[in-house]
Amino acid sequence: MLEHNNNQNEEIQNTAEATSTEESVNRMEMQRVEKPKKASKGKGLLSTVGAGIIGSVLTLTVLPQTDYYQNFAQNAVHDTAGITQQAETSTAGINTTNVSTGGDIANVVENASKAIVGIENYQQQSNPYTGVSQEAKAGTGSGVFFKKEGDYAYIITNNHVIEDASNIQVSLYDGQKTKAELIGADPLTDLAVLKVDGKYGDNLLKVGDSSALRAGEQVIAIGNPLGLDLSRTVTQGIVSAVDRTIAVPTSAGESELNVIQTDAAINPGNSGGALINSNGELVGINSLKISTSGVEGLGFAIPSKEFMPIVDEIINTGKVERPYIGIGMTSLADVPRNYLAELPNEVTAGVIVANIDETSAAAEAGIKAGDVITELNGQSVETPADLRRLLYSDLKVGDKIDLTVYRGAEKMNVTLTLTSNAMIN
Repeated sequence: MLEHNNNQNEEIQNTAEATSTEESVNRMEMQRVEKPKKASKGKGLLSTVGAGIIGSVLTLTVLPQTDYYQNFAQNAVHDTAGITQQAETSTAGINTTNVSTGGDIANVVENASKAIVGIENYQQQSNPYTGVSQEAKAGTGSGVFFKKEGDYAYIITNNHVIEDASNIQVSLYDGQKTKAELIGADPLTDLAVLKVDGKYGDNLLKVGDSSALRAGEQVIAIGNPLGLDLSRTVTQGIVSAVDRTIAVPTSAGESELNVIQTDAAINPGNSGGALINSNGELVGINSLKISTSGVEGLGFAIPSKEFMPIVDEIINTGKVERPYIGIGMTSLADVPRNYLAELPNEVTAGVIVANIDETSAAAEAGIKAGDVITELNGQSVETPADLRRLLYSDLKVGDKIDLTVYRGAEKMNVTLTLTSNAMIN
């Protein structure tokens, strides 16, 4: 199963299926319909779709490696990717952990470990016996100091490490603890950025160039597997492959992540921790692994070339802006065909519109719940992940798009102008 590497009671209650790496990691199905914010209540087909989606037996599962997921989702799936950003490390008085030691692993680890933190996620939880709500620790994960600017020091971690937290505590290498403020998070890339008082950020991990990595290079993983009692655990391995693509379920829907594959041991609690090269530079954020009978040494990290632009945007704006259509959707393959009797037999793949944000471009263009989208700008759309990839990689807010839509047996072409997801908040 694909497992997240956080020790936050991170075992999110999502049943999903892991999609393949470039060389075929089995696909997993999600038992849920993604809903946009402000979407109208589903009815008609929406209810039918919700009832008709059938969960499959999972061959691979994605589990966040945090306490949260360990406690709450040992039978659930979720794997997201952790993310980090390049730091300005020239500030006077700051120790950067970019240590070129000619392969002296002990020196690299000694310096890099000081930039690794433990993250504790506290959430409001209701006592089932008294009904009284109180704050309790939901789990733990890892994070990395990567930037200090002005009065603050910045930490990168996974979104699933801090998701739904009412209070975030950071544990430093010397045993000190402090409260962290969430700057922003992006569920689709499983990235979050925290800030703390600058006095705690005198040890920063320099971000390296992940695009220079080659298969066979030595890498080191540092994080907090199984909780803070084993904080800053070090494992060593090699880069098994670069530029893998894995589809994983997130709290914002299925997402495709480009990752580094490594055989360095990645365990629950490592989510948000560092993957570093032999020069002590941060080249990836450890986020998931495949864990199933007979499988060993398949861990994955989000490369620095992927997370750096996202982190920059979060620090600058507090969010990540993306094009927005305004639909909740599920894969046609997840719905029994008898619910779609009027759909032409030749339509075998696509996404079903489960619900609509009534203020969105989709609603204005006349799209309705129950419609099936098969193409965007002439490119095939077989799954929700396909639609998101086309939206987020090739298009921007303000672009006009053409959708091929089936409403029963009727084939339609719908044109709409993309708005911003920031407008729905």
